[in-house]
Amino acid sequence: MAAVHAADHTPDAPLQERLYRTMRLIRRFEERVVKLVNDDEIAGVTHEYIGQEAVATGICSVLTNDDVITSTHRGHGHLLAKGGDPARMMAELMGRTSGYNRGRGGSMHIADVALGIYGANGIVGAGVPFAAGAAWVARRRGTDRVAVAFFGDGAINQGVLLETLNLASIWSLPLLFACENNQYAVTMSSAQSTAGDPVTRARGFGIHALAVDGMDVEAVRAATDDLVGAMRRGGGPAFIECKTYRFVGHHTAERTMKLTYRTAEEIASWMAKDPLNLQAGRIGAEATERLDAEVEAQLEAAIEFARQAPVPDRESALDDMYANPQPGLPAKGWA
Repeated sequence: MAAVHAADHTPDAPLQERLYRTMRLIRRFEERVVKLVNDDEIAGVTHEYIGQEAVATGICSVLTNDDVITSTHRGHGHLLAKGGDPARMMAELMGRTSGYNRGRGGSMHIADVALGIYGANGIVGAGVPFAAGAAWVARRRGTDRVAVAFFGDGAINQGVLLETLNLASIWSLPLLFACENNQYAVTMSSAQSTAGDPVTRARGFGIHALAVDGMDVEAVRAATDDLVGAMRRGGGPAFIECKTYRFVGHHTAERTMKLTYRTAEEIASWMAKDPLNLQAGRIGAEATERLDAEVEAQLEAAIEFARQAPVPDRESALDDMYANPQPGLPAKGWA
């Protein structure tokens, strides 16, 4: 079942065009964010998703708004692909009250529970057990909801992921483990840090696992559609390794660090597989130009919305620190 996303203004358009539009929205969102960071309109750094757009787009294209995802520090693409509003995301990145988390979460903590987005997370692999909890609830209630946990190749070596693989298998949870293998952690390659391969590890827990070309959105979608369909029918968890690549640095500050852990030839070889160019070739130049223009207009409006949104009052800095105020503490946090 294909989701109708809040970020997709053309739900009746052909599927190939919808896939391209979502990827283009993610790409241009990230490129605009980089400029806003460099112009000091967004504080700190962000982790760009440029190059990996086919993964989030392909996977989320088979999900409904009721399905759940958990994200990572490199999460903007996941949120947009699941239907996140780019205007509210921009406002969050700029620290405005109209942002998803009222300007308090920033890049690595955006969430929208109404869309099944259970949050990005700055800790490697930390979102995986959250997705398992959502999948456990779905199984207990007898619904066909599924959960997807996005994580990078670095999380393969985190204990919390291995524990969750075990629990998902023995409890037969409707949980898709979505490994985005972009070949690198910060500067160390996955080949230097990971013994074996992700698919073999997942199969060791009795989980159906496969690898797919993460630079081809239609290949990602087709593989995910099969896996999610089986999960909805009670088939238990699955694992998909999407082999992809980030075209830029680990985060926006890397440009100033002059790191040389990747060769120009390696980067060029992966950029030749650009998922947007591949999909643009499938839909043709006329559709590509039309969708590009739509995305630019949408992002211009999103940035203007964020710029016009108010910043939080200093007096509200301690609001919502506690879901249930602790005895003896003021209702709005520490005094």
